Amino acid sequence: MDDKNRTKDVENAPLRGEDRYRDGYYSRRDEETAAELTADDYRRSVAVDDDTEQASSAMGWIALALSIASFFWAPILLGGAGIIVGFIARNRNANTLGNIAIAAGAISILITLFILPFV
Repeated sequence: MDDKNRTKDVENAPLRGEDRYRDGYYSRRDEETAAELTADDYRRSVAVDDDTEQASSAMGWIALALSIASFFWAPILLGGAGIIVGFIARNRNANTLGNIAIAAGAISILITLFILPFV
């Protein structure tokens, strides 16, 4: 289509703030607003999914249980497992439980290696 025929069919843009009545409705031609809203914006799920939060919290509690158990039985093995699972829990947004498990596992290993041989 050439430009001469095209300009006859195209409506001129309204001035800023000017309303146009066309085809039974008023239009200000707010293209910016229309471009920002899509069908995906209206299809979003509003419900909060608690499954991932419970899963990360469970991983944190498992890490903490391993680290606490390492004070009483197999400190190197369970302390190391508590540290590893603690890092996994921190990666899954259970930061507090993961940090406590990492610290408790590290303390258990340090006590086993440096203090218990001299007692």
